[in-house]
Amino acid sequence: MSRSALIYAAALYAAAGLLTSPAQAQPQGQASTAPAASGALAAPAEPNAIPLLKTPAKGRYPELWEPQGGDNRSIRNVSNPTLTPFLPDPAKATGAAVIVAPGGGFYMLSIDSEGYKAARWLADHGVAAFVLKYRTLETPPDRNAAMAAMGQRMKAALQNPAARLETPPEALADARAAVRLVRVRADEWGVDPTRVGFLGFSAGAIAALSLALSDEATARPNFIAPIYPPMNARTVPADAPPMFLAIALDDPLFAKGKPLDLIDSWRGAGRPVEAHLYERGGHGFGMISRQAAPSLWPEAFYAWMQDRGLLSPKP
Repeated sequence: MSRSALIYAAALYAAAGLLTSPAQAQPQGQASTAPAASGALAAPAEPNAIPLLKTPAKGRYPELWEPQGGDNRSIRNVSNPTLTPFLPDPAKATGAAVIVAPGGGFYMLSIDSEGYKAARWLADHGVAAFVLKYRTLETPPDRNAAMAAMGQRMKAALQNPAARLETPPEALADARAAVRLVRVRADEWGVDPTRVGFLGFSAGAIAALSLALSDEATARPNFIAPIYPPMNARTVPADAPPMFLAIALDDPLFAKGKPLDLIDSWRGAGRPVEAHLYERGGHGFGMISRQAAPSLWPEAFYAWMQDRGLLSPKP
């Protein structure tokens, strides 16, 4: 396993608890006094990314893009959140919209395999997609130092199994801002503001659940799709949005040897839920699963949206 993959694994385990508030971040274009991170990639141009903060934030560490294996990248120390649209060909647009939130334990974002690739798939199938680059908890620029810091938090989290899995306030604020922005600009982007979903992977799935269970109606999605989320029980209100869920039963973080209470929480509240439980796939299969069955989750999600009438205009 590569060092970047080890960091990702540590970040995922660190999501189990003891989430601290991220520092304010580095504004784009401002020089940083932090040491250069070994193996870091040049930050790409993001011409279509829409800033979610009115004023750029400032912090200790610069945003870092790093290789994650193959053609996949991850991002650490995100301090200026953005939303990047991936709009479908108008000839096959369905009017549905899905915000895509990558995972990474709130310490990093698996931006390609759980972000851009999922968004492109949705856009190719007529669904307007929007990749949310939300604020992450800060880590030292050096990879080894970052992994050590995540490991310390992971150890503390594992010693506190009762710790709840919650979304850090900055990431939750970014998720809410994304939902509101898509609805405000719905006409411009050709989407129905009553068909705005939120698809999240791992930490992004935690954010999806936080939005769904929030009492802030203006930022609550019309449907959610947590992919390999924590499966602990939740208190689900009677008006919670419909949920599509996919997870591998050998997921070492959230499924293997653990109850699947999240499904029963939705069912107990009388809310629609469809769950796909794959025998194998582990954690983090995203759009790059090596098993045949988990790789089909996008098609299953699309079929579920179709069954629920989310791909057709409402009368």
